Amino acid sequence: MTTTESVPARTPSTPSTPSTPSTPTMAPGLEADELVTRRRLRLDRDPGRVIAKLFVLGTQPPDMNSRTGGVVQRVLGLSDEEAEKSYAHILEAFGSRHRDLEGTFAEHFRTIEHRVGPGTPVSELRKLLIGAHFTHEYAIEGAALTNPSMVPHPDQSGLEPGELRFLMSARAIGEGHLSCVEFRTGVIGPSGELRVDRPSPHASIGQVRPTHYERAMLQAAMAGEDDEVLAYLLRHLPERFTDAELEARLGELHPQLLVQENTHRTISRVRWFLACQYQLEFGAEADVSEHVLWPRSPTERCGIEDARFVRCTEPDGSAVYRGTYTAYSGTESATQLVETTDFRTFHMAQLFGPAVGSKGLALFPRRVGGRHLALSRWDRESNALATSDDGRIWRRSHSLEAPLRPWELTLVGNCGSPIETEAGWLVLTHGVGPMRTYALGAMLLDLEDPARVVGTLRDPLLIAAPDERDGYVPNVVYSCGGLKHGDLLVIPYGFGDMGIEFATVSVAALVERLTSG
Repeated sequence: MTTTESVPARTPSTPSTPSTPSTPTMAPGLEADELVTRRRLRLDRDPGRVIAKLFVLGTQPPDMNSRTGGVVQRVLGLSDEEAEKSYAHILEAFGSRHRDLEGTFAEHFRTIEHRVGPGTPVSELRKLLIGAHFTHEYAIEGAALTNPSMVPHPDQSGLEPGELRFLMSARAIGEGHLSCVEFRTGVIGPSGELRVDRPSPHASIGQVRPTHYERAMLQAAMAGEDDEVLAYLLRHLPERFTDAELEARLGELHPQLLVQENTHRTISRVRWFLACQYQLEFGAEADVSEHVLWPRSPTERCGIEDARFVRCTEPDGSAVYRGTYTAYSGTESATQLVETTDFRTFHMAQLFGPAVGSKGLALFPRRVGGRHLALSRWDRESNALATSDDGRIWRRSHSLEAPLRPWELTLVGNCGSPIETEAGWLVLTHGVGPMRTYALGAMLLDLEDPARVVGTLRDPLLIAAPDERDGYVPNVVYSCGGLKHGDLLVIPYGFGDMGIEFATVSVAALVERLTSG
């Protein structure tokens, strides 16, 4: 794999150069820590990054009838010449903006094909033209590109000595404040210089594929429920089951159970659980920068936010990338899990237990003492250590840090997964103070007993510079995870919920500050 040209440093139309250090700056009321070096590399939102998604017309009062059928009939009423001319114009205007636009048109036609009258002959071109009328572009970065996390790229080939290729996730925010997750790649040089690869001009939301479900997770999702239908399913479903196996068990229910008051409510809850666990797959020909984790499940329908990715080492030595993210339904937030080994196939699943919290869970990169560990903000205002036997159900937590300092009295939380060092687990944190001002801090946990806090920073590590204060949400700096490269800690961070900047700090110097009292 070779590194492509750098992405824009300031605006989407201006090419950038590799990053260079800058002098630390000050923000109102706070001093920037001299340990931190800003890297003068900015990633701004690009309104030109679009996906092609389904567009279904709503109902129209007062009769509340769908307008879909009328559009289909009007397209069918075009002459062949009009249809061919219209479709040619669509491909000319939009074809280069998407990798497989005609495949998308075909899929969207199949979605509303039932609106075509029975026995009505429809040519392939007209099917695609109908599909085009039920497709629209959505600018995934129309409002912001922010809140990044960084991990080592699975492919480290073709690098110069001392270089590390990274893969970075970022929260993209578009129309209606709807969030999804994108990816960027780049290289960290031996002295901390950064290059970010120019992303592909295309973006894709991939395809949902069949998956397996775990009976134990179904039981966890239905905690507190106890009726005959659920008891039957938990007894007769295999440990791992498919949609077809669930439907077979439901078909075996005794007729008397089907008329019970709670039966249909229970079945609806079970189907909700299934809809929230899915596998997402992208084509092998697409660059990872094309992959967009787009809301798919009921819990995510209004956004996938703030992914915290980490490269996890399993007991057998194998590696898997895991991330937690905030799923927003429009009324409720929930922390959920994404897993991948190649950033082409992703498994999305729910997490359970009181220690999970509604947002901000960050996984440790390996088990400690045989247990899965995570940083949690289950109470919405302090940092805690959560433990789990299986990595899915998190029942226990232990308090680590409360909001005590003037710059963090509103709340504290983590800024990504702990980073393992010889001195202990290095944790980037964030604090919120007066005027809802965000700042980054740091904490060091004991390597063998992470419940023991070795040290915390008295003052912020990073605050918003004067040119970072204004944005979609003012006075905010925020990261979802840094990356250690030798003695260098690279901190990608969002500013103003608007764009992304980068900073670096010496790990040894930061650890010394944390342990000096």
